[in-house]
Amino acid sequence: MSLPQNVGVLGGGRMGAGIAHAFLLAGARVHVVERDEDSADAARQRIEASLERSVARGAEALSLDELASALTVGTSVGDFAQAGLVVEAVPEDRELKAEALSRIEAVVAGDAVLATNTSSISITDLAGGLAFPERFLGMHFFNPVPSSTLIEVVIGAQTLSSLVDTLRGWVAELGKTAVVVRDSPGFASSRLGVMLALEAIRMLEEGVASAADIDAAMELGYRHPTGPLRTTDIVGLDVRLGIAEELERAFGERFAPPALLRRMVDDGQLGRKSGRGFYDWSDER
Repeated sequence: MSLPQNVGVLGGGRMGAGIAHAFLLAGARVHVVERDEDSADAARQRIEASLERSVARGAEALSLDELASALTVGTSVGDFAQAGLVVEAVPEDRELKAEALSRIEAVVAGDAVLATNTSSISITDLAGGLAFPERFLGMHFFNPVPSSTLIEVVIGAQTLSSLVDTLRGWVAELGKTAVVVRDSPGFASSRLGVMLALEAIRMLEEGVASAADIDAAMELGYRHPTGPLRTTDIVGLDVRLGIAEELERAFGERFAPPALLRRMVDDGQLGRKSGRGFYDWSDER
């Protein structure tokens, strides 16, 4: 199943930029929409820097100029009018996502597929505000998108079953693997990943071991490529907190966020994107 020639991404932050990067490398024309001109300029710089790194590694047949020419970045959702797929990648806030999805649906073609990059919010709930919920599903990318090989495809209660095969084909075109899950709080990846991360944070809070040793235990003992605390830094502590709160509402106390996590988020220690989390990322900003 070939990718749509035109793909839209709403939101050009770290995740949105990574999603745009993936589709550009797969040969699609990508239209990124941000909230204002400054954010749009920052998104373009973020995506082009990411593309430049890929080209420098020699992994891509196309030049940077050829890849960049397939990218447009603006501030109007009207740019999505010709898109066969639009991926919403705004922050993990239910009301914000619902409003964004409604704006997208109002301008896309009747056969366009609409996806959300949520990591925990119910697809069925978000579909409740759409006129055509059958064309909507979750497409959960993982950070960093360019190097991650997984996309979680989440099927809502009204999603057309035929979209599953379509999405599997599109994910394969991106050079990634799809896992298909039923709509459930936290889906599969976030539910398992957050549970491990929360316990690792509690262990750090209790002084059981250092962050580096907790991570090494999982990396060396269980062959995890990255430990739970470093992974939380990469994902973003604020993102992990939001997912934990969503899961706590659904499943109760077992997903209650540790006080340390709340305190670090309140202090602006969000992980790699802020330069500081459980580790020092100041050299990578």
